[in-house]
Amino acid sequence: MVLFSGGQDSTTCLAWALAQADRFDAVDTVAFDYGQRHRIELDCRLAVLRELHRAFPAWAPRLGRDHLIDLTVLKSLGESALTDERTIELQASGLPNTFVPARNLLFLTAAAALAYRNGIAVLVGGMCETDYSGYPDCRDATMRAMQSALSLGLDAPLAIETPLMFLDKAATWSLAWSIGGDTLVALIEEQTHTCYLGERGTRHAWGYGCGHCPACRLRALGHARWQSKRMG
Repeated sequence: MVLFSGGQDSTTCLAWALAQADRFDAVDTVAFDYGQRHRIELDCRLAVLRELHRAFPAWAPRLGRDHLIDLTVLKSLGESALTDERTIELQASGLPNTFVPARNLLFLTAAAALAYRNGIAVLVGGMCETDYSGYPDCRDATMRAMQSALSLGLDAPLAIETPLMFLDKAATWSLAWSIGGDTLVALIEEQTHTCYLGERGTRHAWGYGCGHCPACRLRALGHARWQSKRMG
């Protein structure tokens, strides 16, 4: 089961899982509505799924059920720049105010419960501690601790796989290309959504977004570095 927001990273992870027919007979997807400011990602993810079906017919039979879980309790627990109309800035803690405390922990717990009910033993997420905003719930140590806690709490083995954990954004673009070539890269550029502000009015070389929020800057810089390496 892939934690699939419809962004660049989760789409790359979904393609990564679908490309491994020897490991995964079917690949379910799950997304979360937590009152995010960029809720447009929930619409974009459906377009990504449709395009994956169309562009990669060999994968289509293994694309399993898609799930959407209501986690709007996260918004009610406190404001952040991802859930409220606030200027994105650093907090006294050193973390950006786009940090939603325990967001990934809650995502993984909900996904694990759903996976357990459906006989699924592997969760795949796009968490990364290389090119990221410093969120502590994106780190490898956090993922390993969650894997242990969930396996113990469910009394069943549960693996959390994070194929992007130690890749920068340029390497993430490269991984997508190695899996699905120019077709997958074009799909990611055109259909996925990463911008924190939910902006899709401007099309850049790397896709749609405001171009200046932290998510857009990381995506743009990674795309430029990857293209430079390809041409160099």
